Amino acid sequence: MIRLTRVELRRLVSRRLTVIGVAALLLITGVLLFATWNNSKPLSAAEQRNAQVNFEQAQKDWQLNGEQYKKDCEQGWQSQPDPKPKLEEYCRLTPPSLDQFGKPQVKFTEVMPDLLLGSSYLLAFAAFVIGASFVGAEFSSGSISNWLTFEPRRLRVYGSKLVAAATGMLPVAAVALAILLAGTYLIVNAMGSTAGTTGKVWGDLAGTAGRAVVMAAAAGALGGIFALLLRHTAAAVGVAMGYLVLVEGVFGSFLAKAQPWLVKLNFDAWIRHDTTYYVDNCRSVPDGGYSCESIEKTLTFEHGAWYLGIAVVVLIALGAGVFHRRDIT
Repeated sequence: MIRLTRVELRRLVSRRLTVIGVAALLLITGVLLFATWNNSKPLSAAEQRNAQVNFEQAQKDWQLNGEQYKKDCEQGWQSQPDPKPKLEEYCRLTPPSLDQFGKPQVKFTEVMPDLLLGSSYLLAFAAFVIGASFVGAEFSSGSISNWLTFEPRRLRVYGSKLVAAATGMLPVAAVALAILLAGTYLIVNAMGSTAGTTGKVWGDLAGTAGRAVVMAAAAGALGGIFALLLRHTAAAVGVAMGYLVLVEGVFGSFLAKAQPWLVKLNFDAWIRHDTTYYVDNCRSVPDGGYSCESIEKTLTFEHGAWYLGIAVVVLIALGAGVFHRRDIT
Protein backbone atom coordinates (compact mmCIF):
# COMPACT_ATOMS: atom_id res chain seq x y z
CA MET A 1 0.00 0.00 0.00
CA ILE A 2 2.80 2.44 0.91
CA ARG A 3 4.69 1.60 -2.27
CA LEU A 4 1.57 2.09 -4.35
CA THR A 5 0.87 5.42 -2.66
CA ARG A 6 4.40 6.63 -3.40
CA VAL A 7 3.93 5.73 -7.05
CA GLU A 8 0.59 7.54 -7.17
CA LEU A 9 2.12 10.61 -5.51
CA ARG A 10 4.86 10.75 -8.15
CA ARG A 11 2.22 10.47 -10.87
CA LEU A 12 0.15 13.22 -9.22
CA VAL A 13 3.10 15.60 -8.95
CA SER A 14 4.21 14.98 -12.53
CA ARG A 15 0.79 15.86 -14.02
CA ARG A 16 0.60 19.15 -15.92
CA LEU A 17 -2.76 20.14 -14.41
CA THR A 18 -1.35 19.68 -10.91
CA VAL A 19 1.54 22.02 -11.68
CA ILE A 20 -0.82 24.58 -13.24
CA GLY A 21 -3.23 24.33 -10.30
CA VAL A 22 -0.49 24.86 -7.72
CA ALA A 23 0.93 27.79 -9.70
CA ALA A 24 -2.56 29.33 -9.91
CA LEU A 25 -3.01 28.94 -6.14
CA LEU A 26 0.25 30.73 -5.43
CA LEU A 27 -0.64 33.44 -7.96
CA ILE A 28 -4.05 34.02 -6.33
CA THR A 29 -2.37 34.14 -2.92
CA GLY A 30 -0.16 36.90 -4.29
CA VAL A 31 -3.25 38.73 -5.61
CA LEU A 32 -4.86 38.51 -2.16
CA LEU A 33 -1.73 40.01 -0.59
CA PHE A 34 -1.74 42.80 -3.18
CA ALA A 35 -5.41 43.52 -2.42
CA THR A 36 -4.58 43.64 1.31
CA TRP A 37 -1.74 46.07 0.63
CA ASN A 38 -4.02 48.23 -1.51
CA ASN A 39 -6.74 48.28 1.17
CA SER A 40 -4.23 49.06 3.91
CA LYS A 41 -2.78 52.14 2.22
CA PRO A 42 -3.52 55.30 4.23
CA LEU A 43 -5.36 58.23 2.67
CA SER A 44 -3.45 60.86 0.75
CA ALA A 45 -2.81 64.24 2.37
CA ALA A 46 -5.62 65.85 0.35
CA GLU A 47 -8.09 63.11 1.33
CA GLN A 48 -7.13 63.47 5.01
CA ARG A 49 -7.72 67.23 4.86
CA ASN A 50 -11.11 66.65 3.25
CA ALA A 51 -12.04 64.14 5.98
CA GLN A 52 -11.01 66.64 8.67
CA VAL A 53 -13.21 69.35 7.10
CA ASN A 54 -16.21 67.00 6.94
CA PHE A 55 -15.65 65.95 10.56
CA GLU A 56 -15.59 69.56 11.77
CA GLN A 57 -18.81 70.32 9.87
CA ALA A 58 -20.54 67.27 11.36
CA GLN A 59 -19.32 68.25 14.83
CA LYS A 60 -20.81 71.75 14.51
CA ASP A 61 -24.08 70.29 13.24
CA TRP A 62 -24.25 67.92 16.22
CA GLN A 63 -23.62 70.74 18.69
CA LEU A 64 -26.48 72.74 17.15
CA ASN A 65 -29.00 69.98 16.43
CA GLY A 66 -27.93 66.91 18.44
CA GLU A 67 -30.68 67.20 21.08
CA GLN A 68 -33.33 67.69 18.40
CA TYR A 69 -32.11 64.59 16.55
CA LYS A 70 -32.53 62.56 19.76
CA LYS A 71 -36.06 63.88 20.34
CA ASP A 72 -37.06 63.10 16.74
CA CYS A 73 -35.70 59.59 17.06
CA GLU A 74 -37.57 58.97 20.34
CA GLN A 75 -40.81 60.14 18.72
CA GLY A 76 -40.20 57.81 15.81
CA TRP A 77 -39.56 54.93 18.25
CA GLN A 78 -42.86 55.58 20.06
CA SER A 79 -44.78 55.34 16.78
CA GLN A 80 -43.30 51.90 16.01
CA PRO A 81 -45.75 48.93 16.24
CA ASP A 82 -45.41 46.48 19.12
CA PRO A 83 -43.22 44.67 19.85
CA LYS A 84 -40.91 47.68 19.70
CA PRO A 85 -37.14 47.30 19.55
CA LYS A 86 -35.21 48.63 22.52
CA LEU A 87 -34.87 52.41 22.51
CA GLU A 88 -31.08 52.27 22.79
CA GLU A 89 -30.93 49.95 19.77
CA TYR A 90 -33.35 52.04 17.69
CA CYS A 91 -31.74 55.40 18.49
CA ARG A 92 -28.00 54.88 18.27
CA LEU A 93 -27.14 58.55 18.04
CA THR A 94 -23.70 59.56 19.24
CA PRO A 95 -21.53 62.61 18.64
CA PRO A 96 -19.40 62.31 15.47
CA SER A 97 -15.81 61.15 15.87
CA LEU A 98 -12.86 61.58 13.52
CA ASP A 99 -12.55 57.83 12.85
CA GLN A 100 -16.03 57.90 11.25
CA PHE A 101 -14.65 60.04 8.43
CA GLY A 102 -12.19 58.91 5.82
CA LYS A 103 -10.77 55.44 5.46
CA PRO A 104 -10.87 53.20 8.55
CA GLN A 105 -7.59 51.67 9.65
CA VAL A 106 -7.10 48.04 8.64
CA LYS A 107 -6.72 45.73 11.65
CA PHE A 108 -4.98 42.39 11.39
CA THR A 109 -7.29 40.73 13.93
CA GLU A 110 -10.32 41.68 11.79
CA VAL A 111 -9.13 40.94 8.25
CA MET A 112 -7.17 37.72 8.81
CA PRO A 113 -10.07 35.41 9.84
CA ASP A 114 -12.06 36.42 6.74
CA LEU A 115 -9.01 35.97 4.51
CA LEU A 116 -8.45 32.48 5.90
CA LEU A 117 -12.10 31.54 5.34
CA GLY A 118 -12.02 32.79 1.75
CA SER A 119 -8.72 31.01 1.11
CA SER A 120 -10.13 27.75 2.52
CA TYR A 121 -12.85 27.82 -0.18
CA LEU A 122 -10.23 28.45 -2.84
CA LEU A 123 -8.00 25.63 -1.59
CA ALA A 124 -10.88 23.18 -1.35
CA PHE A 125 -12.01 23.96 -4.89
CA ALA A 126 -8.50 23.67 -6.33
CA ALA A 127 -7.91 20.40 -4.45
CA PHE A 128 -11.21 18.99 -5.72
CA VAL A 129 -10.35 19.81 -9.34
CA ILE A 130 -6.81 18.42 -9.05
CA GLY A 131 -8.08 15.23 -7.37
CA ALA A 132 -10.85 14.80 -9.95
CA SER A 133 -8.41 15.31 -12.81
CA PHE A 134 -5.92 12.88 -11.28
CA VAL A 135 -8.42 10.00 -11.18
CA GLY A 136 -10.70 11.04 -14.04
CA ALA A 137 -7.86 11.11 -16.58
CA GLU A 138 -7.17 7.42 -15.98
CA PHE A 139 -10.75 6.47 -16.74
CA SER A 140 -10.94 8.76 -19.78
CA SER A 141 -7.73 7.37 -21.27
CA GLY A 142 -8.39 3.76 -20.23
CA SER A 143 -5.08 3.50 -18.39
CA ILE A 144 -6.87 2.36 -15.24
CA SER A 145 -7.38 -1.09 -16.83
CA ASN A 146 -3.64 -1.38 -17.50
CA TRP A 147 -2.94 -0.33 -13.94
CA LEU A 148 -5.25 -3.06 -12.62
CA THR A 149 -3.35 -5.60 -14.70
CA PHE A 150 -0.23 -4.58 -12.81
CA GLU A 151 -2.01 -4.46 -9.42
CA PRO A 152 -5.31 -6.44 -9.50
CA ARG A 153 -6.23 -5.76 -5.87
CA ARG A 154 -8.70 -3.00 -6.54
CA LEU A 155 -9.21 -1.72 -3.03
CA ARG A 156 -5.46 -1.20 -2.62
CA VAL A 157 -5.43 0.75 -5.89
CA TYR A 158 -8.46 2.74 -4.79
CA GLY A 159 -6.96 3.53 -1.39
CA SER A 160 -3.59 4.52 -2.80
CA LYS A 161 -5.17 6.96 -5.25
CA LEU A 162 -7.30 8.63 -2.59
CA VAL A 163 -4.41 8.87 -0.14
CA ALA A 164 -2.22 10.38 -2.85
CA ALA A 165 -4.91 12.90 -3.88
CA ALA A 166 -5.36 13.90 -0.22
CA THR A 167 -1.78 14.00 1.04
CA GLY A 168 -0.55 15.64 -2.14
CA MET A 169 -2.57 18.73 -1.25
CA LEU A 170 -1.32 18.97 2.35
CA PRO A 171 2.00 20.76 1.68
CA VAL A 172 0.45 22.97 -1.01
CA ALA A 173 -2.30 24.19 1.29
CA ALA A 174 0.08 24.62 4.24
CA VAL A 175 2.56 26.70 2.21
CA ALA A 176 -0.15 28.88 0.62
CA LEU A 177 -1.73 29.66 3.99
CA ALA A 178 1.64 30.28 5.65
CA ILE A 179 2.52 32.80 2.91
CA LEU A 180 -0.88 34.46 3.31
CA LEU A 181 -0.59 34.68 7.11
CA ALA A 182 2.96 36.01 7.16
CA GLY A 183 2.45 38.38 4.22
CA THR A 184 -0.75 39.85 5.62
CA TYR A 185 0.83 40.41 9.03
CA LEU A 186 3.84 42.22 7.54
CA ILE A 187 1.64 44.42 5.30
CA VAL A 188 -0.85 45.36 8.03
CA ASN A 189 1.95 45.89 10.56
CA ALA A 190 3.50 48.45 8.20
CA MET A 191 0.32 50.24 7.09
CA GLY A 192 -2.44 49.34 9.52
CA SER A 193 -2.68 48.00 13.05
CA THR A 194 -1.63 44.67 14.53
CA ALA A 195 -2.64 45.68 18.06
CA GLY A 196 -4.32 42.90 19.98
CA THR A 197 -2.54 40.10 18.11
CA THR A 198 -1.95 38.06 21.25
CA GLY A 199 -0.81 34.49 21.59
CA LYS A 200 -4.44 33.37 21.77
CA VAL A 201 -5.19 35.15 18.47
CA TRP A 202 -2.24 33.42 16.81
CA GLY A 203 -3.44 30.10 18.23
CA ASP A 204 -6.94 30.65 16.84
CA LEU A 205 -5.55 31.62 13.42
CA ALA A 206 -3.25 28.58 13.41
CA GLY A 207 -6.23 26.38 14.27
CA THR A 208 -8.28 27.88 11.43
CA ALA A 209 -5.41 27.38 8.98
CA GLY A 210 -4.94 23.78 10.16
CA ARG A 211 -8.59 22.97 9.62
CA ALA A 212 -8.42 24.56 6.14
CA VAL A 213 -5.47 22.29 5.31
CA VAL A 214 -7.41 19.21 6.46
CA MET A 215 -10.41 20.33 4.38
CA ALA A 216 -8.20 20.76 1.30
CA ALA A 217 -6.92 17.20 1.73
CA ALA A 218 -10.48 15.88 2.07
CA ALA A 219 -11.57 17.85 -1.01
CA GLY A 220 -8.72 16.29 -3.02
CA ALA A 221 -9.90 12.80 -2.06
CA LEU A 222 -13.55 13.68 -2.78
CA GLY A 223 -12.58 14.97 -6.22
CA GLY A 224 -11.04 11.57 -6.92
CA ILE A 225 -14.18 9.76 -5.71
CA PHE A 226 -16.51 11.87 -7.84
CA ALA A 227 -14.32 11.30 -10.91
CA LEU A 228 -14.26 7.57 -10.20
CA LEU A 229 -18.04 7.40 -9.87
CA LEU A 230 -18.69 9.50 -13.00
CA ARG A 231 -15.61 8.36 -14.98
CA HIS A 232 -14.79 11.85 -16.19
CA THR A 233 -13.16 14.96 -14.74
CA ALA A 234 -15.60 17.42 -16.31
CA ALA A 235 -18.60 15.41 -15.07
CA ALA A 236 -17.23 15.40 -11.52
CA VAL A 237 -16.60 19.15 -11.50
CA GLY A 238 -19.96 19.81 -13.21
CA VAL A 239 -21.95 17.80 -10.66
CA ALA A 240 -20.19 19.52 -7.76
CA MET A 241 -20.73 22.99 -9.23
CA GLY A 242 -24.36 22.17 -10.08
CA TYR A 243 -25.01 21.10 -6.50
CA LEU A 244 -23.44 24.24 -5.09
CA VAL A 245 -25.36 26.55 -7.42
CA LEU A 246 -28.78 24.86 -7.40
CA VAL A 247 -29.04 23.26 -3.96
CA GLU A 248 -26.84 25.52 -1.85
CA GLY A 249 -27.38 28.76 -3.75
CA VAL A 250 -30.98 28.65 -5.03
CA PHE A 251 -32.92 26.26 -2.78
CA GLY A 252 -30.80 27.08 0.26
CA SER A 253 -31.88 30.71 0.13
CA PHE A 254 -35.57 29.67 0.25
CA LEU A 255 -35.28 26.88 2.81
CA ALA A 256 -33.77 28.90 5.63
CA LYS A 257 -34.52 26.30 8.30
CA ALA A 258 -32.64 23.67 6.29
CA GLN A 259 -29.40 25.63 6.46
CA PRO A 260 -27.82 23.41 9.18
CA TRP A 261 -27.95 20.52 6.68
CA LEU A 262 -26.26 22.34 3.81
CA VAL A 263 -22.59 21.82 3.03
CA LYS A 264 -21.60 25.48 3.00
CA LEU A 265 -22.76 26.30 6.52
CA ASN A 266 -21.15 23.16 7.93
CA PHE A 267 -17.97 24.04 6.03
CA ASP A 268 -18.01 27.46 7.73
CA ALA A 269 -18.69 25.88 11.14
CA TRP A 270 -15.68 23.59 10.69
CA ILE A 271 -13.30 26.29 9.47
CA ARG A 272 -14.37 29.08 11.87
CA HIS A 273 -15.03 26.80 14.86
CA ASP A 274 -18.74 27.71 15.11
CA THR A 275 -20.65 29.98 12.79
CA THR A 276 -23.95 31.83 12.83
CA TYR A 277 -26.94 32.05 10.53
CA TYR A 278 -30.32 33.79 10.60
CA VAL A 279 -33.86 32.44 10.51
CA ASP A 280 -36.93 34.66 10.05
CA ASN A 281 -39.60 34.30 12.73
CA CYS A 282 -42.79 35.76 11.19
CA ARG A 283 -46.13 36.13 12.95
CA SER A 284 -49.36 38.16 12.97
CA VAL A 285 -49.46 41.08 15.39
CA PRO A 286 -52.49 42.28 17.43
CA ASP A 287 -53.13 45.32 15.21
CA GLY A 288 -53.70 43.03 12.20
CA GLY A 289 -50.25 43.45 10.67
CA TYR A 290 -47.58 40.88 10.01
CA SER A 291 -44.12 41.16 11.53
CA CYS A 292 -40.91 39.26 10.82
CA GLU A 293 -37.92 39.12 13.12
CA SER A 294 -34.51 37.70 12.19
CA ILE A 295 -33.23 35.37 14.89
CA GLU A 296 -29.52 34.60 15.05
CA LYS A 297 -28.67 30.92 15.51
CA THR A 298 -25.35 29.19 16.01
CA LEU A 299 -24.13 26.10 14.17
CA THR A 300 -21.49 24.49 16.34
CA PHE A 301 -18.08 23.21 15.35
CA GLU A 302 -19.08 19.73 16.54
CA HIS A 303 -22.10 19.70 14.20
CA GLY A 304 -19.94 20.72 11.24
CA ALA A 305 -17.26 18.15 12.08
CA TRP A 306 -19.73 15.26 12.41
CA TYR A 307 -21.66 16.31 9.29
CA LEU A 308 -18.58 16.59 7.08
CA GLY A 309 -16.90 13.54 8.60
CA ILE A 310 -19.90 11.29 8.01
CA ALA A 311 -20.34 12.63 4.46
CA VAL A 312 -16.69 11.89 3.62
CA VAL A 313 -16.84 8.37 5.09
CA VAL A 314 -20.08 7.56 3.21
CA LEU A 315 -18.64 8.78 -0.09
CA ILE A 316 -15.39 6.86 0.44
CA ALA A 317 -17.39 3.68 1.14
CA LEU A 318 -19.62 4.29 -1.90
CA GLY A 319 -16.60 4.81 -4.14
CA ALA A 320 -14.94 1.66 -2.79
CA GLY A 321 -18.06 -0.41 -3.43
CA VAL A 322 -18.49 0.86 -6.97
CA PHE A 323 -14.82 0.49 -7.89
CA HIS A 324 -14.69 -3.03 -6.41
CA ARG A 325 -17.66 -4.30 -8.45
CA ARG A 326 -17.62 -2.21 -11.62
CA ASP A 327 -16.52 -3.67 -14.94
CA ILE A 328 -13.49 -1.75 -16.19
CA THR A 329 -12.34 -2.01 -19.78
